[in-house]
Amino acid sequence: MRRALIIVDVQHDFCEGGSLPVTGGIEVATRISEHVVTASEDYAAVVATADWHEDPGAHWSSEPDFVRSWPVHCAVGTLGAAFRPELGPAVDRVDAVFRKGEHAAAYSGFEGTTEEDGEQVGLAEWLHERGIREVDVVGLATDHCVRATALDAVSHGLATTVLLDLCAGVAPDTTEAAIVQLRAAGVSVA
Repeated sequence: MRRALIIVDVQHDFCEGGSLPVTGGIEVATRISEHVVTASEDYAAVVATADWHEDPGAHWSSEPDFVRSWPVHCAVGTLGAAFRPELGPAVDRVDAVFRKGEHAAAYSGFEGTTEEDGEQVGLAEWLHERGIREVDVVGLATDHCVRATALDAVSHGLATTVLLDLCAGVAPDTTEAAIVQLRAAGVSVA
């Protein structure tokens, strides 16, 4: 079966020093880069997702609840929205970037689009057009955007694996709950 790697939201704002940091984010970026180099033959495609907020409404808040609202992060055109430099060779191997959340929260990479031949194409359609039937999901954060992306991958009929050693979560409790939810939905967690 043709397999793709989905790298989820490994951006400055989600790593140490960013506006919404996940502990271990920079280390995850480094490990993903190493994985792409050593396992490149395993993937027919490598894609990345990125928060790309212009005005996501109540998703941004000056008094965030860290459940439905968050500090300003990944604003279009800012350093915070850029990929971490530690991704290095992984970014060079990326076939398409799916930006999400310009005017909404958008946790799942499947809410994102990329431009192809002057048209906006969604992640599910892009993978389907290339005959992808399996995906490995890695990135930030296990308990939010990785979880949402993996759940949507399964709902689109893709055999889905989350590679936990290439992810980092926001908090232990929510990360464990996400892993339970993923397994219950049929996602392999390795």
